[in-house]
Amino acid sequence: QTAVPCYPVSTFCCNLVVTMRPVPESKLEAAVQATSELREAHGAPIHMGDPGLLGIQDLSKPDYGEPVCLHPGDIPVFWACGVTGVEAIISCRAPLAFTHSPGCMFITDRKNDSVAVRSSREITQVHCISQDPLHYTIVSAEAAQKIKTLETLIGIDPGDRGIVHLQRQGELLKACLALSHARSVLITTGFPTHFTYEPPEENDGPPGALAIAAILQALEKEVAMVTDQRAMNLNGKIMEEAVRLGILKRPIPLLTYQRESADSALMFLCENGNPQRPRFDHLVAIERAGMAADGNYYNARKVNIKHLVDPIDELFLAAQTIPGVTTTGVGDGGNELGMGKVKDAVKKHIKNGDVIACDVEADFTVVAGVSNWGGYAIACALYILSTCEIHERYLRKAVGFPQLSKKTAWISALPSVTKEEKLLKALVQLGVRSGKTASLAMEVDGLPFHSTHLLVIEKLL
Repeated sequence: QTAVPCYPVSTFCCNLVVTMRPVPESKLEAAVQATSELREAHGAPIHMGDPGLLGIQDLSKPDYGEPVCLHPGDIPVFWACGVTGVEAIISCRAPLAFTHSPGCMFITDRKNDSVAVRSSREITQVHCISQDPLHYTIVSAEAAQKIKTLETLIGIDPGDRGIVHLQRQGELLKACLALSHARSVLITTGFPTHFTYEPPEENDGPPGALAIAAILQALEKEVAMVTDQRAMNLNGKIMEEAVRLGILKRPIPLLTYQRESADSALMFLCENGNPQRPRFDHLVAIERAGMAADGNYYNARKVNIKHLVDPIDELFLAAQTIPGVTTTGVGDGGNELGMGKVKDAVKKHIKNGDVIACDVEADFTVVAGVSNWGGYAIACALYILSTCEIHERYLRKAVGFPQLSKKTAWISALPSVTKEEKLLKALVQLGVRSGKTASLAMEVDGLPFHSTHLLVIEKLL
């Protein structure tokens, strides 16, 4: 029996009961594909990986039936079980009921060999999104391909920086699969590259961060943003503009982080510093200044801007030690937080890379021609996953009903040309400049909004 509550109906109320079968990792997709076709029976698995994520503490002590042994390389795979109905009957205290017995299934002469996969929408893929705890998820091949197309669209290199050498195929998909399972997400952005201006921030980063926050809000996830103490006032004003423009439905908590002791990061991320009780289960950095190997923070011109940057990197380093917390870094030059995963490529292929390369890794690294594009792509990918029937069922563990009735709200949360144009105008009014040119104009990273960014947004949508 799991800790997952079923959808209550009248007096019937209980937790989900599951059947576990060990499956070799190499055969996970085959097992998922074979059972997902049997929609009138158990259907696809509802969980693959660590049983603790279902609230099951000991596989050797099942509530029903006999324990099943796992061999090296086996992954615990869980299907919804008909014994759930027994628990539901017990909960309503019915005086008389007839049920099947665990392990004694009702078999008919109805054959299922005529069932066939009719389209790519029904072909499933399995992806590992966490090693600690071990967690696999599923998605339709069609949805996965759409997200890979988004990854290709944002991977163009208009600034000719050499980012093609930093790109890792499939990172956008994995990052968004992990985000889709997250309950609470912490976002950070802010690259004070213009150290001689006030404010020193560039306008690449905040729009992408807000696009991610908007879709997370629409998906009813908790979301907060952490930024530099120095930039709290600016980010507060940007947040107000985002709400006024309809990008955000409501303001999100705006936090700061300062290192006061050795366990400051752990105390920030977890309740009372307890790694078993994290406040956030996914951290996202988008166009956030990242710490280099020497402990400093550099802009693309190799200027040290450490005096303008709070040590938010420490949160990402601490997250590596907290089970169940995953991280994503979005960048376009290699000196952004999270790009440590590709630091060798940054040092080899990016101008000044030997000095500016961020040394702090994220679990998933999304590389884009402009970081804002990465944020837009994440928002679009999360929408695709939410409307993927295979993934959506897996997310809710086959409990309750499809959430597609909320599709209109999800669509309205996506970035649009109109919203992004208005937001960029608001950033100009707040004195936030283009990264490459320091211009207070309708451009990001020196690229005009109407002839470049507008076209990318239209293609992503």
